[in-house]
Amino acid sequence: MDVAEVWQYPVKSMLGVRVGAAEFVTEGMVGDRTWAVRDEERGGIRGAKKIGSLMQLAARYLENGFDEVEIELPDGRTIRSSDDDADDRLSEALGHRVTLWPLQPPEQLDHYRRGPADSDDPIAELRQIFGRDEDEPFPDFSIFPPEVMEFESPPGTYVDAFPVLVMTSSALRSLADALPDSVIDVRRFRPNLVVDTGHEPGHPEFSWVGKQLRVGSATFDVAAACPRCVMITREVSSTIPGDRAVLRHVVRELDQNVGVYATVSTPGIVSTGDTVTLV
Repeated sequence: MDVAEVWQYPVKSMLGVRVGAAEFVTEGMVGDRTWAVRDEERGGIRGAKKIGSLMQLAARYLENGFDEVEIELPDGRTIRSSDDDADDRLSEALGHRVTLWPLQPPEQLDHYRRGPADSDDPIAELRQIFGRDEDEPFPDFSIFPPEVMEFESPPGTYVDAFPVLVMTSSALRSLADALPDSVIDVRRFRPNLVVDTGHEPGHPEFSWVGKQLRVGSATFDVAAACPRCVMITREVSSTIPGDRAVLRHVVRELDQNVGVYATVSTPGIVSTGDTVTLV
């Protein structure tokens, strides 16, 4: 096995960029999800679970490191985080009043605390977030870090739950085979690493849970299969339309999961083409 793609996402829930190499530290990939939008209507950091059109915007860093991002809108116009009117233009593009924020210190708990729910019915709220039909189960919430019950992300991060998401080429191929009428594109699923697993069928990464992956000079602990939410149904572009069939298949045929969550055991550098070894 080897690394087929390395993805970095400068802004939470926006499209990211493929990079040739990335540094991984205990907290995750350096430069991954260092910015996010805050909902100024209801409060709280929000991702595409709530503001779906975030996935139609693309973000990249400028030359001065991670201190500034440029966001490309669907019509090709761009916004820079340093622009005086960045929040107004971003709000107009999303049709929702938001502000753009860099990562804040983990001690600023109010910044990371979840905003109010959209529904007084907690089950309806969960069904909206996870995109579940009434006859479909919820994920096993026990796999998630306990702090995400109170906070939108573990304080000091903008990741949903775990710092690294790994997928395989087999998984993408299997989804495309199972859903010939759907557009299966890696950008729906937002992995950090795509591992080329050759001709291996199905979703081989599920068997990695509880084991380690040695990739480049880094080592990862595979923590859990990744339960999927409404985000993989969102429209990404005119060529990757909204599609609920993808999630229906994942919930009903794949025990709700695509890809695996991982944590960084040994910090290091991972590059495209690096050998991936299951330990």
